[in-house]
Amino acid sequence: MTSRTERILIIDADERARTDLARYLEARGFYVTGYTDLAAARALFDDNIPDVIFADLPPAAIRDLASRLEEAETFTPIVACSSSQSSVDVVNALRAGAADFVLKPCNDDKGALDDVIGKLFDRVRVNRLNQLYRQELEEANRDLREGIAELRADQRAGRKVQLRMLPEHEQVMSGLHVDHMIKPSLFLSGDFLDYFRVTDDKVLVYIADVSGHGASSAFVTVLLKNLTNRLQRNLRRGSSDDILYPDRFLERINSELLDTGLGKHVTVFVGIISLSERKLHYAVGAHFPMPILSFEGGETAFLEGSGLPVGLFEAPEWEVYERPLTKPFHLTLFSDGILEVIRKKTLDEKEGTLLELVSGGRHTIASLNDALNLDEITELPDDIAIVSVTDTMSGSENTSSK
Repeated sequence: MTSRTERILIIDADERARTDLARYLEARGFYVTGYTDLAAARALFDDNIPDVIFADLPPAAIRDLASRLEEAETFTPIVACSSSQSSVDVVNALRAGAADFVLKPCNDDKGALDDVIGKLFDRVRVNRLNQLYRQELEEANRDLREGIAELRADQRAGRKVQLRMLPEHEQVMSGLHVDHMIKPSLFLSGDFLDYFRVTDDKVLVYIADVSGHGASSAFVTVLLKNLTNRLQRNLRRGSSDDILYPDRFLERINSELLDTGLGKHVTVFVGIISLSERKLHYAVGAHFPMPILSFEGGETAFLEGSGLPVGLFEAPEWEVYERPLTKPFHLTLFSDGILEVIRKKTLDEKEGTLLELVSGGRHTIASLNDALNLDEITELPDDIAIVSVTDTMSGSENTSSK
């Protein structure tokens, strides 16, 4: 008969019974080992635990054997063998840990013995498969944990890079006080902002919201920072003045995004404040909500304007809008995540609440943060970015600068 890989151990002091059973099992293709008692068989458990054990042992010895098998963390069923037909003996053997019971001589009823062996090895195979699946699952979980740990490390590194790209807080440039805040919904933010002096009397400020979330969106923020740095260098070298024009600035972002092939687009608001002319020139790349402009002792309103998103079309055009800044002013820019934390039902109500906050003097980063309780929100539905620009020049200075 074809040799099998299953190993069977027989523990029986009756040499004839042990030998007869071994011959029968070997003829069935099993690898069989026999011992007279449990003490003689103990060494087997150190290296080569059997698949099934036939044992003619008292209940206490069966219990000891079952305990050893449990300590070895192996599923090896025990078949109690006895010439006793007492139901008490059968129950005691099963309670001690035996998986089945057969009468000796075991191989007298070959059909019953084959049924017992077949049933037990079915259980052994199922248990071994379960162990294998459990090991594979544990290995997969271990790989997953390692992958998550590596991803978190990458995210922490990416977050540090993003934080280093942001401008300094509370800057004063050409009579403007500028501050910002970014609160990411995930570890990496798809919102980005920047502000800097482009000439002695001009300050550029922009806010961008990258489509999607995660690493690819965060990568686009790196692209934006890199582009603005290059455009500033080009202006200093005299090779390009694109950064002085809001529409051309958006065109450069659009071209760079299409070249990456990432399939990402951004909504952008970019404004250039001229302190000598007292004007704001701006372009809108589908950004929403629009910034709020408020004047001291005067009106507070959303800026007007519209335009295509950036990074979707080959040759889009953007309109440049102009707004006089005849009085001291506050300009507040938001990403759309700000609307998600305002507890109103309709968009009109959300925009109205935002306008009320700013018109009521809540135009600084700290006051907006307190009014909206942003520090108390543990899970943001979307990234939030805010830029606050305050005109610090006095009324007389404003008049003389025009």
